[in-house]
Amino acid sequence: MPLAARSSPSGGGLQLRFAGSTLRAEHPSPVRLRRPTSPRCAGRGILHALASLACLLPAASVCAAPTPVTPTTVLAAAPAADWKAIDPNDLLVIDLAGGGRVVIALADAFAPAHIANIRALARAHWYDGLAIERVQDDYVVQWGDPDGKKPLPPGIAPPPAEYERPAAGLALTPLPYPDTYAEHVGFMGAFPVGEGGGEAWLTHCYGIVGVGRDVNPDVGTGAELYAVIGQPPRGLDRNIAVVGRVLAGMDVIAALPRGTADLGFYAEASQRTPILRVRIAADLPLPEQPRFQVLDVTSAGFAAWVHVKANRQDAFFLRPAGALDVCNAMPPVRRTP
Repeated sequence: MPLAARSSPSGGGLQLRFAGSTLRAEHPSPVRLRRPTSPRCAGRGILHALASLACLLPAASVCAAPTPVTPTTVLAAAPAADWKAIDPNDLLVIDLAGGGRVVIALADAFAPAHIANIRALARAHWYDGLAIERVQDDYVVQWGDPDGKKPLPPGIAPPPAEYERPAAGLALTPLPYPDTYAEHVGFMGAFPVGEGGGEAWLTHCYGIVGVGRDVNPDVGTGAELYAVIGQPPRGLDRNIAVVGRVLAGMDVIAALPRGTADLGFYAEASQRTPILRVRIAADLPLPEQPRFQVLDVTSAGFAAWVHVKANRQDAFFLRPAGALDVCNAMPPVRRTP
């Protein structure tokens, strides 16, 4: 029996109903799942958006069969208040030759010294004229100075090893499913987070951005960056400074030709994709600034979205998984309407 949804009588967000069970989402604003008591039409609020229930007759008694609730319908029904603007000061914009643009949300709470370097390099226009030098299939795209000869601006120095941070003080929204690599996982802002032993770190998921480095004890400066374009390499967690997440442009960088030299580097300089410019979004002229929103991970809409993704009931699925991996539940992001 498909899920159906309606507005909470108190106006407190989404309420999902699932025939045959009673479930509560583990969330600061829980989403109740309750067995429907009547086939009659609910007829208002989020019910229309999520379940598309339409009574066949005025003042009618019986509604059409509910449309299955999917992650897409949950997002479509999420109220505007559930979407939070991402500060343009926290967006790194990379413009590539050929017209491609990559926008990265920076995670200052997890690697502040590395990100301070990245901001300084962008504001010094240091990345301009460099290139994407490596595309390794099912792994990463990497960019920076391919020859390693461009001097860094004054003030750029190796930061500490920002591979994890104290978990205390982080407002982490937990994902209520087990994880292979961390005691607990969850979300903060737009980012997937692992936690254990009093420490927290960003997890290597598709689109996550990290700092390229040499072997230990090198920690990188932020001059070389990479983005994950394949199966999440979670074994890298807590071994590299993770600085952000690609919000737009994965279709551009993931489609680049694969490098044929060792580790996916390009064998010839002519194969590289030139970087035209890298800027902090807030430093661009206003008409050029990208604007994004992330679904608030403390909202009822996010809790409903997670539950529906873990328990698919629409026509394609025979067996709902009843579980969800942190990399498959990264907070939804959209361009500001």
